[in-house]
Amino acid sequence: MDIGKQKEQFNVAYVQAIAAQAGFNPSKLEVDDDSIDLELSGRGFTGLVRNPRLQLQLKCTSQDVVSGDVIKFPLSRKNYDDLRGTDVICPRYLAVLLVHEQPTQWLQHHSEHMALHNACYYLSLRDHPGTTNTTTVTVEVPLSQRLTTASLIQLMTAASNQESL
Repeated sequence: MDIGKQKEQFNVAYVQAIAAQAGFNPSKLEVDDDSIDLELSGRGFTGLVRNPRLQLQLKCTSQDVVSGDVIKFPLSRKNYDDLRGTDVICPRYLAVLLVHEQPTQWLQHHSEHMALHNACYYLSLRDHPGTTNTTTVTVEVPLSQRLTTASLIQLMTAASNQESL
């Protein structure tokens, strides 16, 4: 398998592990024509929507894209436009997983556990403006927006209240 496909598979597994701990049901759309790699659904929420959903565009990189307190990530124009706007049924987020260039460093096996390494960060492009760029748009993903079990629950709670963070 080429390294790009390995990153894609690791990214899905990484986010699904977080979703499993949060108690969310992941699903993959059969056709990715709307820049959505993974949809998560929750149940038992008490906001406006009791079974909220959120959608994620997953990206994984080993490039040096951290600058200060943000990830400067070059996103395709199509992905940028698909993730923008308020005219969607559930919130959409870009999730960027930073990994070491060597797959052997992505996880470690121990006698009593397995550890996934690196970190994933999220960004809502909901209110981002249109662009005249034709191929890519560099977005800034704050390092303060780390995708963890707690932050994923916050995102789903916001979705339950028909909000986006």
